[in-house]
Amino acid sequence: MVGPGLGGGYAARMTETSFTNPAPAAADFSGLGLPAPLVRAAAAAGWRQPSRVQAAALPAVLAGRDLLVRAPTGAGKTGAFLLPLLAQLMADPAAAEARPRRLHALVLAPTRDLAVQTAAAAMALAPAYKTVAAVGGLSINPQMMALRGGAHLLVATPGRLLDLSRQNAVRLNELAVLVLDEADRLLEPAFADETRRVLQLLPRQRQTLLFSATLPEAVQTLAAAVQRDALVLQLADAGDASAALAPAAAAAVLADAAPGADETDLADETGTVALPATLRQRAVWVDTPQRTPLLRHLLRAEGWTRTLVFVATQHACEHVAGKLARAGVAATAFHAQLSPGRRNEVLQGLQSGRFQVVVATDVAARGLDLPGLQAVVNYDLPRSPADHVHRVGRAARAGAEGVAVSFVLADAPGSERHFRLIEKRQGQRVPREGVPGFEPAAPLAERAAAAAAVPQNEGTGGIKGQRKSKKDKLREAAARSAAVHAPPHQR
Repeated sequence: MVGPGLGGGYAARMTETSFTNPAPAAADFSGLGLPAPLVRAAAAAGWRQPSRVQAAALPAVLAGRDLLVRAPTGAGKTGAFLLPLLAQLMADPAAAEARPRRLHALVLAPTRDLAVQTAAAAMALAPAYKTVAAVGGLSINPQMMALRGGAHLLVATPGRLLDLSRQNAVRLNELAVLVLDEADRLLEPAFADETRRVLQLLPRQRQTLLFSATLPEAVQTLAAAVQRDALVLQLADAGDASAALAPAAAAAVLADAAPGADETDLADETGTVALPATLRQRAVWVDTPQRTPLLRHLLRAEGWTRTLVFVATQHACEHVAGKLARAGVAATAFHAQLSPGRRNEVLQGLQSGRFQVVVATDVAARGLDLPGLQAVVNYDLPRSPADHVHRVGRAARAGAEGVAVSFVLADAPGSERHFRLIEKRQGQRVPREGVPGFEPAAPLAERAAAAAAVPQNEGTGGIKGQRKSKKDKLREAAARSAAVHAPPHQR
C-alpha cells in the first residue's frame, strides 16, 4: 500500500493505452489546440512543427490527463510539457492580471542548469506570465523576492524548493500541475529523499506529468503512486535495454527509507533506454596515455567545431581541458564547482564558436540543449548505462545527425567489460576500431581475449552494475568465517 508520503495516498491505475513511436497528428501546433499567440511564440523559438512526442502529449495534457512519457534525449520533451502548461494558463483570461498570482504549475528538475534553461524557454514563450527559476548554488534572497506576489510557473530543483517552502516564500496548496522532468534522475540517491519531501507538500488533487529518457522500474513505481489513469507514451528510437536506476531507489522514496544507504545496493539495474536514430556510435581501442593525443587527432581529422568531452572527475576535467588548451585547442572545463555565471558563459561560448571543446563531468549529461553539437566523446566511460544514454544524447538532438565516440582502454581489461555492459543494456553492438597511429601496444585480438577472461568482479574499478553489493560481501565474509571455524572433517 502506498502511503500518503508521496502526496497522493493512492495507487494509480495506469491506462492500457500506450503509444510506441507515435507519429505527428498535425502539421503545426495550431492543429493541436494551442492558442495562436503561443503558436507564433513557438515558431519564433524555432518550434515550427511538433515532434512525435509533442504531437502525442499535447492533446492529452490539455485534456487534463496524467502522463508518463519515455522518449530519447532531444525528442522535444520540454516542449511537450511547457507548451500545454502555458496554453492552460492562456485559457484563463484573468490569470495574467490576477494578484497574487496563483502557482499553476511546478516543474521539478534535478539540476540547476536544466531548471534555468527550462525557465528561460517558458519566459520566451509567454512573457506575460510570470516564471521563476529557483535553484541552489545562488543566493536565495533574490529568488524569494521574485516569488513575492506569486508566480504562474515555478521551475525548481528539489533542495532549493524545500528551502523556499521552509521560508514560506512559495505557496503550493493551489498547485494544478506537477511536472517531474528527468524523473529517473530525481529518484537517484542524491535526490530521492528531497523528491519525497517535495511530494509531501503538494495537494492531492493535481495533474502529474513524468518525463524521462529512461524508464526504470523505479520511475514506473513512482508513477503508479502519484498518478491516476495515466497515459503512457513511449517513443523508442533504439532497442530497449536497461537503465541505471534500481527498484531500491524507488523503495527509498516510497517507504521513507533512511538516507545514506550504501550505493552498492543499487547496482542491479533494470529499465529501458532510448537513443536517437540519427546518432552514430563508435568505440575506439586506445591505451590510456594515448587518449589525449587521439582526441586531438580526431578533432583535426573529423573537423568537429562543437564537441563535448566527458570525463569522470572534476580534476580530470580541468586537466584534460588544460592539456588541450596548451596544444592550441579552444577548450575549457565545465563542472559543478564552477559558478552558475561561469557555467552559462561556457555554454554560450560553445554555441558562439568561442570554444571548440567543452570538457565536462556528468553535470552536463542531463537535460542541456546544445544545438549544433557535432560530437560527444567518452574520454572516460560513464559509470552506468543510463549515464551513457544521457551523455551521448547531447548530440543528434531534434533529428540532427551526430556521433558519439567512446574510448575503450586496451590496457585496462575492465574497460572492455564495462562497455559490453553498456552495449547489452542499450541493445546494440558497437564495432571496436583502431585509429592508425594510435594502435594499442598489444594486438587488438589479444586485448579482446584478455578482457573476455577477466572474472566478473575484477578489474571493474567500482563500476556500477559490476561491483559486489554490500550484502554479497557480508555473505562471503560469513562463509569464510564459517569455513575457518568448521571441524577439520568438514573443511
